[in-house]
Amino acid sequence: MKSRWIEHNGKRILYQDYSNFFFNEDAVKQELTEVQSIVLSEPKDSVLVLTNMSNTEVTLNLMPLFNEASRATKSYVNKTAVLGVTGVKRTLGDLLSKITGQPLMYFNTELEAKEWLTK
Repeated sequence: MKSRWIEHNGKRILYQDYSNFFFNEDAVKQELTEVQSIVLSEPKDSVLVLTNMSNTEVTLNLMPLFNEASRATKSYVNKTAVLGVTGVKRTLGDLLSKITGQPLMYFNTELEAKEWLTK
């Protein structure tokens, strides 16, 4: 598993690392399953999430899985910042946010994302 806990400004952030999976759906599915179990083990409304989707494509096969995972973890997540989402991926991210009701905030740099999460 690539994802891990990091700390910034004295706060714990779950760094969901889906970066550089390109078109490897199996790798994304495995990472998503492991991340979901971590989030569900935390107290409700407590998890700060930084998701890195750089160099990974969200295929039509993956969208339902992300929708399901977002719905399941929504009440555990306090804030979500996202990296590496532009163009079509941004449209899919906005759609995911509308479907699940879990707001996503997009950033160009990891530092900007971490600062926003820890404010």
